[in-house]
Amino acid sequence: MSDSNNELFEHKTKKEFNFFLAVIPLIVMVISMLYAIVVLETDPHLPLIIGTATGMIVAAFVGFKWDDLEEMMYKGIRLALPAVVIIMLVGLIIGSWIGGGVVATMIYYGLMIISPQFFLVTILVICAIVSLAIGSSWSTMATIGVAGMGIGMSMGINPAMIAGAVISGSYFGDKMSPLSDTTNLAAGLTNTDLFIHIRHMLYTTVPGLIVALTVFFFIGINVIGSATASPEDIEAMMASMNENFVISPWLLLVPALVILCIILKVKALPALVIGVLLGFICNIFVQGDAFADAASILMNGYVLESNNEMVDSLFNRGGLMDMMYTVSLTIVAMTFAGVLEYTGMLKAIMQQILKIAKGTFGIITATIVSCFATNATCSEQYISIVVPSRMYLKTFIENNLHSKNLSRSLEDGGTLTSVFIPWNTCGVFIYGTLGVAAWEYAPFAILNFTVPVIAVILAATGFGITKISDKERDAYLAKHYPEEHKTAEA
Repeated sequence: MSDSNNELFEHKTKKEFNFFLAVIPLIVMVISMLYAIVVLETDPHLPLIIGTATGMIVAAFVGFKWDDLEEMMYKGIRLALPAVVIIMLVGLIIGSWIGGGVVATMIYYGLMIISPQFFLVTILVICAIVSLAIGSSWSTMATIGVAGMGIGMSMGINPAMIAGAVISGSYFGDKMSPLSDTTNLAAGLTNTDLFIHIRHMLYTTVPGLIVALTVFFFIGINVIGSATASPEDIEAMMASMNENFVISPWLLLVPALVILCIILKVKALPALVIGVLLGFICNIFVQGDAFADAASILMNGYVLESNNEMVDSLFNRGGLMDMMYTVSLTIVAMTFAGVLEYTGMLKAIMQQILKIAKGTFGIITATIVSCFATNATCSEQYISIVVPSRMYLKTFIENNLHSKNLSRSLEDGGTLTSVFIPWNTCGVFIYGTLGVAAWEYAPFAILNFTVPVIAVILAATGFGITKISDKERDAYLAKHYPEEHKTAEA
């Protein structure tokens, strides 16, 4: 955000909300959401619109003008535009990779070499390694995750379990990679050295990974063994894929090249565009489709009518239009986020939380809860890191807590919990990419809910918490809050 925009929104948000007014739009939205999803079994768009309208009414009551509120909604939407572009590209890449036979090849060979009992552990480890190398959970899920869903579902494994393993692995690598944007963001906003931040996250993230691997190992041994598809069913699926696609190990070069591009620090957007082009070329020159048919797949997705219902369900998807539900949900969610953030309602809610946070345990727990609440209200992972970092940094330092405790808490509570909110950009992306809703995969996204719990336990015990001396505290405050520090000394 430019300095002029900062000044603009500081001017517009100078009106103060009390906690009870600020929380009204959130309560209305949550009640509407529960009624829409649980009772009506409908989509979450309308509850978010109701929440936005409620927020605007409350803001108008306080004194905001319509032009200001409209601008805040647009500002919220602009924050999500990078995510919207990636979501649309993922739709294109899924369509082109299915049409080009890339997905079929990955599923075919995956069925040949991976044991169903160890599939969940295997896909978790693979996703963790890839996301650690490329620093992106979204890119990992859009490539390895899509193939993993196809392989696991072909084996007869519960899609929610597969999605949970993919998400756990993808977010482990994303959180621990020095190439990750959220990792760099959390370190930068708290004035913490990047690699000090990463090393400090080992205390919570590695135990979370061990728990996830252990749980998926026992699920594989005790549950999946008796629930997988029969060898005859798997053979029938492989035969159907052979009949409808050209299967070749050379097609595995397509995802390999995309992952290599990201490892070589090619930005996500051009790397995904390369993936779309490669899939499109494979569609025409390997699968033998006409140019017009390949272009239609990019727009409308792949359509397969085989004699195998499972194969049809795996491959009838993708394309730009397949992502429009996801795009519309993202835009609607960010209008709600824009109103809450830029009117100052979110700040009022978080200040109330800060009042009751006492001691190391209280401050760290409040940070994690605030990050989760921001994910739920502002629907964007980055905001769940940015806003709490602004709110809590000074409090951490004043309580002699090293800034790396805050940077870790931001990731534990913000980065990881974003997947549990169906209308958050991360939850929306996962639904659009893996085809599983947040409330279905939530019990199996084991790393994502285990790490915040471990973080709270460490805060209670003091283990893995780094303190600073009074001299270091005063030096930090003098450097980063010079005016306030002088006033305090006086």
